[in-house]
Amino acid sequence: MVVRRLPKTIKQLLEPGSSSAAALTSITGHVRSIRRQKRCTFALIEDGSTSKGLQAVFKHGVRGEGTSTAMVEKLRQLTFGAGVIVSGRLVESTGPGQDVELVVEGLDGVEVVGRCDPDTYPLQPHHSGASSSSSGKHSAEYLREHLHLRLRTPGIQHTMRLRAKVKEALEGYLTGEQEFVYVHTPVITGIDAEGGGESFRVGKGEEGEEFFGRPAHLTVSSQLHLEAFQAALGRVYTLAPCFRAERSMTGRHLAEFWMLECEWGGESPSCDLHGLCTFVEDMLRYTIARFLHSGLSVSPPDADNELHRAAFSQKPWPRITYIEAIHILQQAQPLFTYPPTLGHSLQSEHEKYLAEVHFKSPVFVMDYPRGVKPFYMRVNPRTDMETVACFDLLVPRVGELVGGSVREERYGVLRSSMVDAGLIPSPPETEIIDSSSPHSPKKPLNPYEWYLDLRRHGSVPHGGFGMGFERLILWLGVGIANIRESVGMPRWKGWMGM
Repeated sequence: MVVRRLPKTIKQLLEPGSSSAAALTSITGHVRSIRRQKRCTFALIEDGSTSKGLQAVFKHGVRGEGTSTAMVEKLRQLTFGAGVIVSGRLVESTGPGQDVELVVEGLDGVEVVGRCDPDTYPLQPHHSGASSSSSGKHSAEYLREHLHLRLRTPGIQHTMRLRAKVKEALEGYLTGEQEFVYVHTPVITGIDAEGGGESFRVGKGEEGEEFFGRPAHLTVSSQLHLEAFQAALGRVYTLAPCFRAERSMTGRHLAEFWMLECEWGGESPSCDLHGLCTFVEDMLRYTIARFLHSGLSVSPPDADNELHRAAFSQKPWPRITYIEAIHILQQAQPLFTYPPTLGHSLQSEHEKYLAEVHFKSPVFVMDYPRGVKPFYMRVNPRTDMETVACFDLLVPRVGELVGGSVREERYGVLRSSMVDAGLIPSPPETEIIDSSSPHSPKKPLNPYEWYLDLRRHGSVPHGGFGMGFERLILWLGVGIANIRESVGMPRWKGWMGM
């Protein structure tokens, strides 16, 4: 089959050997900068494919010396932000910055298809000199008020390319190296996967009727549904939007975000707690290495670079228990606003201290108390403190990046955890449920009954994890200060933008 390729992008044109000398070329894009001289006008044209852009040179001569007045007038329409179609010949550049430039001669070589009034355009030329980690002199708050145009700034363009490359690397590892199957999980659901009560209600009409016949929510996690796919397909993953009515206004929370979630089954060691940690570490090392070699890294990959160490260090990332983490944090008091207390969740300041200061690397914290984690995590054999077989991966500057666990495959234990969490009613006193024989009499249907059904019918040991995609971008995009700059059109409490 013959593949009919689209015209070359500026990125492709700038690749060595991509075009022959003096080749006739046409590009479509926006004017990033304009410089007018006596005999020539120089415009930097971008089409989003690369941060560099392509310099177009318009030769018009000096007015009164045979120059085309029409050409000069047409070039006046070349303003910052204007949409143009430019045709000319690629020649070797005589100036610094790039190997080739586009020489345009005559009226037919330039068409301004979308004028842009510099007096009313919300973005101004001073943003165009921004580094990949910034959007120039426009403040982040100002640019968030113009999300549809913010995408044109170099910093956000860089982040969008970064997202695409990171997704490609993750998929390369999961589908290419580990043969996972990508599946589509529902966005609308009748359950709150985390049991935290922070989901958005949907499907209720103006007169109060339920569109689906019962309460419905936007999913906060695909994990429970993904477990059903896992039972059918083995190794599965999804990268899907999730929604959380999170009232926090911190720089690492969004109301709408993307989550990479994986599930697989098997015997130890591939699917026990340490096996899960090993898989996540290998996946992220693979992804970071691909990212560092993509040319999108802000800083060069040298031995002192945090990401370079995380990817290529011969030492495995540290693994500690929750109790060990609490002891480390208590020795560091009074550094923290919230004192680390045994039996309570770790705060963001605790997580960052462990990764940034104490270990100076990503670190796995395992075996949290049962009371601070969701109901679906496998309960460990009883020790001094009842714990579950789970982990959080903490990374510098971000804190928690990945959370995972061995899933509770035992029907009786899972049901007891769901009762304790208030998700399902406890059985009547006259009804006895034997955990070794889950085929009990029919109960009134509840939204989680299907999840229990997975344990009734052929459950096997399995586990998995979830990773916030924007948090990964926040970590890899060194210099991105706020998670709202890690996604093109962020949503958070009190703000939707467009």
